[in-house]
Amino acid sequence: MQAITHPLSAAHANAAYALTSFHFGTPGRGKKVYIQGSLHADEVPGMLVAQFLRKELLALEAAGQIHGEIILVPAANPIGLAQAIHGAAFGRFDLTTGVNFNRAYKHVANDLKRSLDGKLGQDAAANVALIREHARAAIADWQPATDAETLKKTLMSLAIDADIVLDLHCDNEAVLHMYAGTPLAAGIAPLSAILGAHATLLAYEAGGEPFDEACSRLWWDLDRHFQHRYPIPAACLSTTVELRGEQEVSYELARKDAAGLLQFLALNGVLGDANAQAAAATLPPPLCAPTPLEGVEPVYAPHAGILIYTRALGARVAAGEALADLIDPVSGETTVLRATVDGVFFARSAHRHVIRGMNVGKVAGARAYREGDLLSA
Repeated sequence: MQAITHPLSAAHANAAYALTSFHFGTPGRGKKVYIQGSLHADEVPGMLVAQFLRKELLALEAAGQIHGEIILVPAANPIGLAQAIHGAAFGRFDLTTGVNFNRAYKHVANDLKRSLDGKLGQDAAANVALIREHARAAIADWQPATDAETLKKTLMSLAIDADIVLDLHCDNEAVLHMYAGTPLAAGIAPLSAILGAHATLLAYEAGGEPFDEACSRLWWDLDRHFQHRYPIPAACLSTTVELRGEQEVSYELARKDAAGLLQFLALNGVLGDANAQAAAATLPPPLCAPTPLEGVEPVYAPHAGILIYTRALGARVAAGEALADLIDPVSGETTVLRATVDGVFFARSAHRHVIRGMNVGKVAGARAYREGDLLSA
């Protein structure tokens, strides 16, 4: 294992940040895997899962069981980890700019549409290698203006040419769920089953340029741009894994999730043959079928009040069914918040007093009906 420190701050800065990545296996001798935890720095479960992954990967490397390269970034946001407001951690947004740490990543396809013109051929493997070469160059040319942009450039430089990218997050309160590009549905299906995801949400473009999509969407955007004249596979299996809610931080869950991620890597040939055979033999049935991200219904509070949930997370609900009561603390009047689509009630707010317009729940429906930016702020 090799540990590498990546400086993020300019010389003579008021604060100096650095990112640490851990590298296992041998580059170029199999698939490249990139795993990061807690890009939103106040989402802790991913950081704990990474501790179990690091221990297991050290043992697997010592046993010669890693076929390829695995990069692990346990704490992907040292800037956010240093932020607090009145004693409370605040790692979702950069306090300097207000920008979400999981938005505004460079979409390198825009550069590659020009740089690859006339260079692609009919050999899919050669195209993949060439696209990755140009993608690395596009990231290298990115000129960041802030520490947060330098962080984003550093993370993308580690991940842009990976075969598998696993971005570990969590929601406010939620059951385990996942986000990925629509062309990756078959590839992530085993991971959804292994981890016990209650919703797998797919989109060609979610909006806002989140990290996982910045690594994967370039492939189908290039394929469409070049009008399918050349074989361009979706060569980066990238997904955001939402590890339940912010407060679900336990050794038991982290150990289980780490084991599931390793099982998925074994299925993909990154770990030894014995591991792969065991992984295939114990693949559980899925808890859900994939659904479009455009089918997720955000539930908003129509007024301020006391929030009481009347349906459990993970419940399957029908359109019209009640999810929560919202009580005006002054008048005592109660508004019943209802689903308007059939689906899975997979995420909700941890706050029990909310103000008008707050997003207090999400239902994963099977019918696409939204468009534009599909992710929450």
